[in-house]
Amino acid sequence: MDSALKDPHNGSAEAGSPANGTTRPPSTPEGIALAYGSLLLMALLPIFFGALRSVRCTRGKIFSQEYINLLLSMYFFVLGILALSHTISPFMNKVFPASFPSRQYQLLFTQGSGENKEGGRGSPAPGSGLTRPLCPEIINYEFDTKDLVCLGLSSIVGVWYLLRKHWIANNLFGLAFSLNGVELLHLNNVSTGCILLGGLFIYDVFWVFGTNVMVTVARSFEAPIKLVFPQDLLEKGLEADNFAMLGLGDIVIPGIFIALLLRFDISLKKNTHTYFYTSFAAYIFGLGLTIFIMHIFKHAQPALLYLVPACIGFPVLVALAKGEVTEMFSYESSAEILPHTPRLTHFPTVSGSPASLAASMQQKLAGPRRRRPQNPSAIYEESNPKDPAVVTESKEGTEASASKGLEKKEK
Repeated sequence: MDSALKDPHNGSAEAGSPANGTTRPPSTPEGIALAYGSLLLMALLPIFFGALRSVRCTRGKIFSQEYINLLLSMYFFVLGILALSHTISPFMNKVFPASFPSRQYQLLFTQGSGENKEGGRGSPAPGSGLTRPLCPEIINYEFDTKDLVCLGLSSIVGVWYLLRKHWIANNLFGLAFSLNGVELLHLNNVSTGCILLGGLFIYDVFWVFGTNVMVTVARSFEAPIKLVFPQDLLEKGLEADNFAMLGLGDIVIPGIFIALLLRFDISLKKNTHTYFYTSFAAYIFGLGLTIFIMHIFKHAQPALLYLVPACIGFPVLVALAKGEVTEMFSYESSAEILPHTPRLTHFPTVSGSPASLAASMQQKLAGPRRRRPQNPSAIYEESNPKDPAVVTESKEGTEASASKGLEKKEK
């Protein structure tokens, strides 16, 4: 608000100076009064009439809770299948036998008309060595038969969740979301992680203790945004319905900070994971303390209230004891490439289909290497095309050497 409302006198003084090559006329007192009066009126109208309408409002709903849950279910149905497939793919690759047939597939979406696509009008013939115009790639995803099997298994879990909303299917999707979040979301340094966790610490405490919004959302919306486990499992079996729940944010947010400390351990090159194990033990301690306090006071607890001090405090204390506080807070994760995370650092600009490029390269390799006959007079003629005297002398010398060669052959 302070940046939007400026002093009118300062604005009129700066208006006389050229800005971006244009000059603005100075503001008159009447114009300034009209502008600020209009802003004040427009600010008061929604407050006044909105307050009056809030008294008579019946708080009708545009969409009922059932339709919102259905929309969220479809959304998380698609995301859950993809996340679960990506999660189980490394494990399934070890299960498949070596004789399992594996075929490669590619899903490619490009931007452009039919003339610019491979095989369309104006495309060069395969093997000609010519190139076609580059088409911007929107989606370029490569997968194989094993990935299709993982996708099929994940789809079965997705249909199960969509039809039954069973807590096991919910937890499978929730675990997949959490694992992918910790894997793919990277913090750059410890300072950024401390700021993030500190801000969410205040956020979580306010929305749990200050209002009932967080608890209401967690209990009302049927979406895999939390992990649940029945407390009456021993009595009712798999059909139990008295659930204890843990939000995915209480897993992913501390998890990406713990993953950062693991990368910091690897950067030290000491073959120890001290900070990772310390922060991992701190997370177990903080989560256990959350459950203990929740059962003592019989009230929902913000898990980050106990997780954030534990996950930050314990590793910092270890760094103080080892004298590595400076190294910890100066570490930059983005500046390092770990051995197990291959990254593409160069994007080649090659045009043409793979078949045409391969055919042209094979033709170049298979063909014999021919050297152009170099005529000294011709080279000299090309290098000095504007000197007729030199060209004449070179021609006469060439004719003389040729006649001498003929005389020797006759003898």
